[in-house]
Amino acid sequence: MAELSSTKLNAESHLILDQPILRLPLELAKKNFKTVQLNVEHERKNLLSTLKVVANDSISGKKDASQALESLSGMIHRMQGLKRKIQSLHEEEKILHEHSRKRIQHLQDLYQIPSLADVKYEEWSRIRLNRLLVDYLLRSGYGDSARALAKERGIDDLVDLDVFVQCHEVEQSLRWRSTTECLAWCAEHRSMMKKTSNNLEFELRLQQYIELRRHGQVLEAKKHAQKYLSSNTEPHLEEIHRAAGLLAYSPDTQIEPYKTMYSQSRWNHLANLFVKTHHDLFSLPARPLLHIALSAGLSVLKTPSCHSKYASSTANASSSTTTVCPICSTELNELARNLPYAHQTKSNVENDPIVLPNGRLYGRERLLEMSAKVGLGPDLVKDPTTSEVFEASQIRKVFIS
Repeated sequence: MAELSSTKLNAESHLILDQPILRLPLELAKKNFKTVQLNVEHERKNLLSTLKVVANDSISGKKDASQALESLSGMIHRMQGLKRKIQSLHEEEKILHEHSRKRIQHLQDLYQIPSLADVKYEEWSRIRLNRLLVDYLLRSGYGDSARALAKERGIDDLVDLDVFVQCHEVEQSLRWRSTTECLAWCAEHRSMMKKTSNNLEFELRLQQYIELRRHGQVLEAKKHAQKYLSSNTEPHLEEIHRAAGLLAYSPDTQIEPYKTMYSQSRWNHLANLFVKTHHDLFSLPARPLLHIALSAGLSVLKTPSCHSKYASSTANASSSTTTVCPICSTELNELARNLPYAHQTKSNVENDPIVLPNGRLYGRERLLEMSAKVGLGPDLVKDPTTSEVFEASQIRKVFIS
């Protein structure tokens, strides 16, 4: 019964890591709907305004029948253009719905797997691992490699290639000291950004102002500040005051905060700010999902002995023990060093525990058996980890409370 309960699959706990797989298509669908709504509202206002003018001019005799017909043809042409836009957005929406359907089915498959020992669970886990690898590659800027892996594994509908590729392109443009692409992205997502308190667009306009001042274009910098910065006086009053003071200092100044404002490191700050804003808007975790999964797995397996001052058996030839602990391996030991220990609800201490003078804990029966195997008499015991030898009278019984 204990074995069955230990291999039973808890789908709910597994899916905690997979929430973003459904969130992003939902956010994209919301954005798509908002775009349609704005286009329809904009064209409706133009149509009603133009129609009213044409009707009044026709009644007053300012326009004859041919002119009125020409105006109506223009309105029909605009409506046809709106129809094409909506059709294009509708096709995008159908793709998003198909992605969501396949992702829901992928997650639903987990509920059909009764046990961790089932071969279907291994297949499902491999698909998840491939998704995490694609996510990591995309966040690291390896878009082509991520696309190739997704295509090879047949998981194109389970990953968000285009969103991350666009994010990386805008991020790189900022690191290459260009604000054009990021400002275009802000304009496209302005309706979404209004719902969050971020200052990305203000920081971009401020950087443009700094670059104008850096190149000695003082008049252009003043006009730029009046047009783009003064409208944000209330939430950014301190930054605007500093920007005004920048006019009095040259780019080689050593006086703060103007030295920092002129620093080229601001471009990296803008790139990081954009990535954070992008992930917040689309409900994406700040860290790669692979890091989160790996950190959780390492913490579960980590014990205090994994980073003991005594070398493990993999590196200590004199040790009489062997270990298959992955945390003690050369590949993972350093990665897990700063991670927390898992919360253990069950004790893993051996039966009849004893403690040696060096503070290490073992089961009495196993320790005596191993000491006898290495040829020690009944009055001596050997620490299998450190190879120290102690008298049997020195060991003390331990009571776990």
